[in-house]
Amino acid sequence: MDVSEKLLKYRYHITIAILFSLLFSLLIYGAPHFLSILAYFWPLFASTTVFLVSIIAFGGVSKFSTETHGEKAGEGLLDYVAGKPEHIQEAQY
Repeated sequence: MDVSEKLLKYRYHITIAILFSLLFSLLIYGAPHFLSILAYFWPLFASTTVFLVSIIAFGGVSKFSTETHGEKAGEGLLDYVAGKPEHIQEAQY
């Protein structure tokens, strides 16, 4: 096969690759720099960091009960969603 025949065989693939590379280069050229994005969003990043650190810091101090009335947490909710009746204690005679 001749080189031009091989190029004609893959002309759509080559055209799509060229268009994709041109679009990508235009996006890179037109996109703002990383430091500009960081300068714009630094208050959001800082407040999120403070919030997550406070959750981690106070998470060890206040621990919620993992068991409620002898059940594991969430087990009652799962029973409710599954349609099972609540724990009914039968009268023992």
